[in-house]
Amino acid sequence: MALDVATFESICPSRFIAFTIPDPVCSDSLLRVAVLDSPIPASDSPLVAAMFVPEARETDWIFSTEWGHLQLLFSSPGVSRLILLGNEFSEGDSSPTIYHRPVVSSLRRKELEVCSKPLLLALSPRSLFKNDIPEVPILSYEDNLVSSVVIHKCVGCLVGEMLVEDVGIESQSGVDGCYKREFRRRLRFKRMPNLIQTEILIVPDTEDFHSPSVGIGEVDFMPDLRVLVHPYLAPMVASLSLISEYIEGRIQLGIRPKALCLGVGGGALLSFLRDQLDFEVMGVDADKEVLRVAKQYFGLEDSEFMHVVTGDVIKFVKKLSHQANWHPMCSSAAYEHEAHCHFPDGEAVNHKFDVIMVDLDSHDVRSGVTAPPLEFVKKNVLLAAKSVLSELGILSINVISPSRSFYCKLVHHFQEVFAELYKIDVGNGENFVIIASALPHVSSVGDSNNSFFMRLKSVIPEAYINSITKI
Repeated sequence: MALDVATFESICPSRFIAFTIPDPVCSDSLLRVAVLDSPIPASDSPLVAAMFVPEARETDWIFSTEWGHLQLLFSSPGVSRLILLGNEFSEGDSSPTIYHRPVVSSLRRKELEVCSKPLLLALSPRSLFKNDIPEVPILSYEDNLVSSVVIHKCVGCLVGEMLVEDVGIESQSGVDGCYKREFRRRLRFKRMPNLIQTEILIVPDTEDFHSPSVGIGEVDFMPDLRVLVHPYLAPMVASLSLISEYIEGRIQLGIRPKALCLGVGGGALLSFLRDQLDFEVMGVDADKEVLRVAKQYFGLEDSEFMHVVTGDVIKFVKKLSHQANWHPMCSSAAYEHEAHCHFPDGEAVNHKFDVIMVDLDSHDVRSGVTAPPLEFVKKNVLLAAKSVLSELGILSINVISPSRSFYCKLVHHFQEVFAELYKIDVGNGENFVIIASALPHVSSVGDSNNSFFMRLKSVIPEAYINSITKI
């Protein structure tokens, strides 16, 4: 059925249309065009923009799904309609098996930019033509991905489709300005494909470790969990500097510090806290399949000081609060039935935590909110979280703020419950970490006699510790 061009004469919030047309540059191929209108109502002068899908990445969820398209739109402030153009692909197409970034942009791409101008105008709303023929800006998509290969796909009962991929990235060294190659393993969900859920270092499982010929798809890789590479995880760990004196005191008494991690993903944060800082860690994730993937591909291991719980995070925190404050010896069987959570070895948790680290994303990206989910920052949930903290405990949470107003509302919710707030700007233009303290006398230390503080500085960049500011 022919597509009526009049369909695009006005902005229709959340409307998504994808179709193919003959490629104006290459006559024997087709061009896929996808048009998405923002769910946020447009102004009288809507902004239309276009983006060309990077070559050989047409099947990547970022560019092939409505959810990926929506996140691209939200990352382009003020855009009411985003038009994606790329090579046609068939549903379920998994090629190329291994992606390698082209060395230079193809001549075809440059020609396509010129030939597509009439098409972009035809797909623009009528209101853009009030005074003159508009110019549709071409947005560029750039990242540090050099190569990638999907090594596993599966479906979780709650998060839906997910994939594990090994990638080669190129990053610039701050010391000499040179580019260096690094290999990482990533976990991504189809419902939010532009957001990397977990990222860890991987190293080639070969004796010829530093060979320049070693690359993605050529050898097997194994996890290296000694360093946190996900942008906001090291800043979250840096929050421990605020209570390092308290933690050091507990260690001197022979008490192992305890962390509750809400949202597990691949488990990189949990493994780091246990292995590098000697914490006893409990992790909670709602999807059992995510935990299976974490254990199989990201090095997450059950142990005496690592406990992983399957269950709804908010219900878990509320019931943990109820148990800690009213029925410390309650029946774990009754608890599990009511909260739909499963405790390790069938035992109830009867202690409080020195830190709660929250790494949760929103289930619905249409609101523009990525992290945390709005349900978590309700007052009753924050009160429950505060109640399971030890006297000098802190809560550290990853935040991706879509706007200044969202940030201010978030801060207000925390200030209603917690004594003091701090923040760390991650520095990537996207994430920041909010740190909430149960009592107002939390303070950073620089005491060389504090062995925990010295150890903390040795495993994460000290710049994050120094960048903590009070709100």
